[in-house]
Amino acid sequence: MKLFVALAAILATAVAAPLDGRITHGEKAREGQFPYQVGLSLNIGSSGAWCGGTLISDRWIVTAAHCTDNADSATVFVGAIDIKKEEPGQQRIHVEKKDIIVHEHWDPSRLINDISLIKLPAKLEFNDRVRPATLPKKDGRYSTYEGEKAIASGWGLDSDKASAVSPVLLYVEMPIMKPSTCNTYWAGLITDDVICMSTKGGKSTCSGDSGGPLVHKDRDVNYLIGATSFGLSLGCEKGYPAVFTRITAYLDWIEKHSGVVNK
Repeated sequence: MKLFVALAAILATAVAAPLDGRITHGEKAREGQFPYQVGLSLNIGSSGAWCGGTLISDRWIVTAAHCTDNADSATVFVGAIDIKKEEPGQQRIHVEKKDIIVHEHWDPSRLINDISLIKLPAKLEFNDRVRPATLPKKDGRYSTYEGEKAIASGWGLDSDKASAVSPVLLYVEMPIMKPSTCNTYWAGLITDDVICMSTKGGKSTCSGDSGGPLVHKDRDVNYLIGATSFGLSLGCEKGYPAVFTRITAYLDWIEKHSGVVNK
């Protein structure tokens, strides 16, 4: 999405921008590697935009509020690796505006509560290519994940010089940063409701990956810990941390609107 928001809290040369669909210096995903990943082709008035999202059940998707707050409808790509092809197992599902729930306190000027839900019109059948990520357990003992590696994935441009989105799903695996370290880059924007990923070596989410998953893998369980929110509009290979909505901060909200919970 071409939704760039200048923030006074950032250095004069550093502008935070909601992300819109790319993984820089990523690796190509294998078939079935990220069965929880969805792509969102969004209809916004006479234009469109691309975002990512995460399956959390057979009916519900978590994504970013800045992706969906002005959307009139969406086409959800499920089970996809190459979005330019009609692959075996890939599904494209139309969703109306009434089934898009944007957080009621989403504030685009401050980039807070950047989360939304999408309800699919019918239940999905799970298989090797389609399977939800797991929400963190709702037990009040939430890990900060600091120093742990997590995986971000999405479609789109693979460098700051690229001019077209990638047709194939890409991913990076990078460490989670301490909030205090992240805040040295994003002064005043790093709250308890977000989580930061290192982008050392230019490995990052970028414009177009908005709403997509940040997952911490524990043994065979894919825990959804973040939804891609914002980064540096001047370039995704500059080393500024990528910032995600912290899912553990919104477990009550997700349960209230979708009924999905991990107790």
